[in-house]
Amino acid sequence: MRTIAVNTRLLMPGKLDGIGWFTYETLKRITRSHPEVRFIFLFDRRYSNEVIFGENVRPFVLGPPTRHPLLWYFWFEFIVPRFLRKNEPDLFLSTDGFISLSSKVPSVNVIHDLNFEHRPGDLPWLVRKYYRTFFPRYARSATRLVTVSEYSRRDIINHYDIPEDKIDLAYNGANERYVPLLAERAEQVRYEYTEGAPYFVFVGSLHPRKNITNLLKAFQLFKEETRASHKLVLVGEKFFLTGSIEEQLERMSCRGDVIFTGRLSPGQLNDVLGAAWAMTFVPFFEGFGIPIVEAMKCDIPVIASNVTSLPEIAGDAALYAS
Repeated sequence: MRTIAVNTRLLMPGKLDGIGWFTYETLKRITRSHPEVRFIFLFDRRYSNEVIFGENVRPFVLGPPTRHPLLWYFWFEFIVPRFLRKNEPDLFLSTDGFISLSSKVPSVNVIHDLNFEHRPGDLPWLVRKYYRTFFPRYARSATRLVTVSEYSRRDIINHYDIPEDKIDLAYNGANERYVPLLAERAEQVRYEYTEGAPYFVFVGSLHPRKNITNLLKAFQLFKEETRASHKLVLVGEKFFLTGSIEEQLERMSCRGDVIFTGRLSPGQLNDVLGAAWAMTFVPFFEGFGIPIVEAMKCDIPVIASNVTSLPEIAGDAALYAS
C-alpha cells in the first residue's frame, strides 16, 4: 500500500479559512476516492475526528503548535523531517505552501499566491521576512507544484524562475452546501441580521489586503448619494493591522449600518450569502477568491475588484471596480 504523508496543521474545524477549506475539501475527496492509499495526517495540535475522513487515514500529532515563524521553521525543518525519515512515506503533500527542505521524500506543494511579494507591508515584519526567504526555496525544492489560478501560476513561474512544466493548475471549487435560498428563508435571514433591510455582504479575513477600509468608504458614498436603507455585513475575523478599518468606521456617519458578524458556520454563511443584495469582494490582491464563487452558487450578484486573479475567476459574471 502506498503512503502519502500530509501537512494538515491548518485542518482545524471551526477555524477554517480559505486555505483551510481548500485542505478540508481536497483531502476529504482524495482520501475517499483512493481507499487503496494510506494517508498520514500530520497535525501540530489536538485534532477533531471530523477531519479523519476514512479508515485509510492515520492521524499523528507532532508538537509544538506552529504559532509563529520560529516554530514554523522548527516544525518543518526538524519535527516533520524526523517523522518522514522514520516512517518513509512515498510522498509528502502540503496544501499551504510549506514543505521540509531537509527531507528527501518527494513532495507536492500547493502555493496559493504570492501576496507577500506584492504587498509585504500588509504583514508583520517577521512573517513577511519568513515568507520571502523560504517560499522561493519551497517552490524550487518541491518535486511538483500546484496553484489555484493561471494568474498565480504565471506569478510563481516569473518570480521564482520555475519551469512551466513543473507547476499544475487546479482551480478551487465551492462546496455543494452553497445553494440559493427560498424567498421566505431569505426574508427570515434579513430580519435576523439587518432587521429586514437589504444588505451588501463581504466574506473573508479582516486583513489589509482585503481592502476593507476602501470598501467602507465606498459604502459611505453609496449611502450619501442614494439615501438607501441598505446595510453592509462583514463576515470574518479580524486579522492583524486592522487599525485603519477601525479609524474609518469611527469617521462614518452610517457606521450603525455596518454589521460585523465574526466567523460563521457553513450553514450560517450560506444563509447570509443567499439573503444578500450583492457580494462586495474588492481585495487589492487575491490568488483565487473563493467567496465570489460561493456567492454565485447562491445566485446573488457579485461586485469584484478588477485585479490579479479575480477577472479570470469571475469572467463576465461580475461587476468590476478599480
